[in-house]
Amino acid sequence: MNSPAKNGSDSAPEPAEHALWKITLGELDEKMGVKILEESVERVVATMPVEGNRQSFGLLHGGASLAVGEAVGSWAAVIHASTLGKTAVGVDVSATHHRSARGGLVTITATPIHLGGTLTTHEVLITNEAGQRLCTLRITNMLMRRKHQPATPNP
Repeated sequence: MNSPAKNGSDSAPEPAEHALWKITLGELDEKMGVKILEESVERVVATMPVEGNRQSFGLLHGGASLAVGEAVGSWAAVIHASTLGKTAVGVDVSATHHRSARGGLVTITATPIHLGGTLTTHEVLITNEAGQRLCTLRITNMLMRRKHQPATPNP
């Protein structure tokens, strides 16, 4: 980042706004087949196939729903936190399973309930291709100052 000139002829630039954090899939997200459709402070939307994420009875695994719901809700919190120069860490997640799915694609949508400077809370809905609610999650994240990350990993 360039510093403004110190002579009297140049005025200091407006402070740069914090760049929005961009979602990066983790290993589990990739294995589950998650795809990001939208990412903003107001809404994060992703999809995931049921196939490959089923339990032994052939239904979408409840743990898969929690894992993807927590990921999408946390991504939404980190995007908000990035506007404040912070990051987010999960402190609570709960879920209610409403119905099952045996196939197709589910859509996961996180929307804010509360966007604070210390805590965020998001509602995360998981729906099937017909738009029916399969699972509702609520996730709370704590916002923290970012710690300096080394440019390269330590050996």
